Amino acid sequence: MTARRASALRAFLTGEAAGGFVLVAAAALAMLAANLPATAGWYAHVLHARTGPVLSSALGPMTVHLWINDGLMALFFLLVGLEIKREFVDGRLARADQRRLPFIAAAAGMAVPALVYLLVVGDRGGLQRGWAIPAATDIAFAIGVMAMLGKRVPPALKLLLTTVAIVDDMGAVVIIALAYTDQIRALALAGAGLALAVLYVMNRRRVRALWPYLAAGAALWLFVLQSGVHATIAGVLTAAFIPVVPTPGAPDSPESPLHRLEHALSPWVAFAIVPLFAFANAGVALGGFGWGVLAEPVVLAVALGLFLGKQIGVFGGIWGAARLGIAARPGGVGWAQVYGMALLAGIGFTMSLFIGGLAFPGDAMLVEEVKMGVLAGSLLSALAGFAVLALAARSRA
Repeated sequence: MTARRASALRAFLTGEAAGGFVLVAAAALAMLAANLPATAGWYAHVLHARTGPVLSSALGPMTVHLWINDGLMALFFLLVGLEIKREFVDGRLARADQRRLPFIAAAAGMAVPALVYLLVVGDRGGLQRGWAIPAATDIAFAIGVMAMLGKRVPPALKLLLTTVAIVDDMGAVVIIALAYTDQIRALALAGAGLALAVLYVMNRRRVRALWPYLAAGAALWLFVLQSGVHATIAGVLTAAFIPVVPTPGAPDSPESPLHRLEHALSPWVAFAIVPLFAFANAGVALGGFGWGVLAEPVVLAVALGLFLGKQIGVFGGIWGAARLGIAARPGGVGWAQVYGMALLAGIGFTMSLFIGGLAFPGDAMLVEEVKMGVLAGSLLSALAGFAVLALAARSRA
């Protein structure tokens, strides 16, 4: 009998939330590097060092920062796409009744933060473009905070947060593709279509080797990069064609190409790519800012969108669904614990920083304000969520 490996998601939920702690450490190092006199100049110089070549005329010469944000993050989105596909084919989103609660919670948890953001920025010119920044949840960071409470958090609550975050990621991918694509280059887009056709044919012919999919995915990434659509979308599109062997009620099959690739990618993404992204994007030079910057429209809009918008949207969506009989609250989970989870959903971090860079390209001041808003909103959400879950566990003990 072929031995089966533990599911990447199940392993993550039961002990590999260490990726969340590494992410926090990377963000802290970025803040130190950007503000210490001995490292501030080096930090900025390394990130913007030209490494070439010119892969896209719109982006110009490739830099370390571009390789991380447009290259390595495509692998992050490839893993996101693999997780989404697995959950729909062989996981907790495989049935319609399983999808209702996370879809409702995620939809409300994206709409309300966007509304809060737009209400705060009002009609200030150009700032409305950042409406999607507080709409996403950072699953590694959120699960990392939850993991600090150990067995005081029921597994059903961890799974609910995970499924909500996965659906949330789906929404973020759609937003990036539709809302943050300014110009389309037809020839490059045609090349991307050809690469997708190759992926489709290989999938239909049941090719099980991974390297042909990865080669076609690399070509797809290059064409998408040149087309004007953000290159990371290529990761999700490639994942959609990776074959999966369903293993209902059992750990992942080592014979499944999707599961093999997910297991191979997961540690690299959790412990290298996402922390590297955090290190490259979370560093805010505070020297030029005073406390008054916290009242700047973008900072306030992002922070309140994450902290207030997320908790209102996610908790309100779950409460409304249960109240109307559309979907049931997970068994063994109290409302206080659901509220604590909703607070943790306000940890936007990775995806929020990513969308912030897309929303205000070329405007260094606004990008810095986005970073401050993301850090403030995520930190408030993490501390409040941890406190609520700790108190809820004590009251149920």
